Amino acid sequence: MVNKTLNYWGPSFEEDVININVGGLRRRLSSSALSKFPDTRLGRLLSCDSEESILQLCDDYDVSAREFYFDRNPGFFLYVLHFYQTGKLHVMEELCVFSFCQEIEYWGINEFFLDSCCSYRYHERKLESRHHNWDEESEVSSVDTSPDEISDINHDLLRYSTLRCGNIRKRLWLTMENPGYSIPSKLFSFVSISVVLVSIATMCIHSMPEYQEMDENGNVLDEPVLHKLEYFCISWFTFEVSSRLLLSPNPRKFFKHPLNLIDIVSVLPFYFTLLVDVTMGSDSELGNLGKVVQVFRLMRIFRVLKLARHSTGLRSLGATLKHSYREVGILLLYLAVGVSVFSGVAYTAEKEEDVGFDTIPACWWWGTVSMTTVGYGDVVPVTVAGKLAASGCILGGILVVALPITIIFNKFSHFYRKQKALEAAVRNSGKKDPEDVESTSSHDQDSEALSETSLGRGSPDRRGLTPGAHPAP
Repeated sequence: MVNKTLNYWGPSFEEDVININVGGLRRRLSSSALSKFPDTRLGRLLSCDSEESILQLCDDYDVSAREFYFDRNPGFFLYVLHFYQTGKLHVMEELCVFSFCQEIEYWGINEFFLDSCCSYRYHERKLESRHHNWDEESEVSSVDTSPDEISDINHDLLRYSTLRCGNIRKRLWLTMENPGYSIPSKLFSFVSISVVLVSIATMCIHSMPEYQEMDENGNVLDEPVLHKLEYFCISWFTFEVSSRLLLSPNPRKFFKHPLNLIDIVSVLPFYFTLLVDVTMGSDSELGNLGKVVQVFRLMRIFRVLKLARHSTGLRSLGATLKHSYREVGILLLYLAVGVSVFSGVAYTAEKEEDVGFDTIPACWWWGTVSMTTVGYGDVVPVTVAGKLAASGCILGGILVVALPITIIFNKFSHFYRKQKALEAAVRNSGKKDPEDVESTSSHDQDSEALSETSLGRGSPDRRGLTPGAHPAP
């Protein structure tokens, strides 16, 4: 069969014509036109010497009609046909840039053949798509409301159906985790926020001299009322962490969640310092270890981060900072370059004036304060050259700081919307019965299996086609 076809391509094959059928669109092409581009898919058909090699290039073929069938986009084939006639390729506006790339890759046409009228637009759209994908990848977050994440929530809720008192535990867990789940959850969130604020206020008031008491050795003692408030706050925090741990559907995920780690860190310093005081004595008797204990006591300030559990804005801010490391890195790089340049200029102009610009490292402080537009005024230039350098430093700082702010703000808005959507998904999932969640989960799995089956059948087996059979248009 193939040999008969190859007999047509004898010494005078340049004058022969072959028929190309793409999705029902039938066109005739001369072998001489195809031979000009031997590296393309249609050009390689001329060098086929077996049935297998032909079927590797097309979906089917008819020997008697010398017709080759391709199950591809018939609209794009008109652009391919124009390429073989003129040697220039044009962009199909109806296709996205990635689909266009896939089509020309299938036909074996290099983007080098793009005509000058389309080349710039094509590469511009391709670059925009890459930037868009880069932004999408940087916005992937633990708060993203992807179907996989909602499915994970549903699977976690299904765990309660196998536990003792699972329905009660599920409702208690949702009450503590989601402030908008119900009225009791809002009350619990209000009490938790109030305790955090009381704890922070207690720590701040304790640092004021009028609320400090001294013992006979001159050591600072806790004021009795503040001391009792501190114990009450720690008791509440301990109850909160232990309750969440006991009610959690997945203890392994519990210790991986950043908010749970913040809760643990907020109570550990108290128990550590209490253990040291009971076993080894006061801070004054411990020497260097006493300073470590004081550092642990200062770590109580991290309790303010517990507010993030009850604030969508704080969680969105954390996600924004986590996934804006590129922008933050660029900002720090610009600041570092600007501080180094303007510090050197200021040192050269002011080193003889004895106004604080004695060394370049000493000028770094001035450069950092000026670039960030803080302007403490502790060190100021006095010469004309120094003032010009300071003016350039301030203006440069405004531009440097303003450039990444828009990107960071857009990401914050994105994560805030995603977080709101996720909270609504958790609320709705919590109000479903376990049987409904299970049926929904199984339905999703069936849909995924059906999609995979459809994708697997989407590309026909070339060797399973019957020679001479026309594909449906």
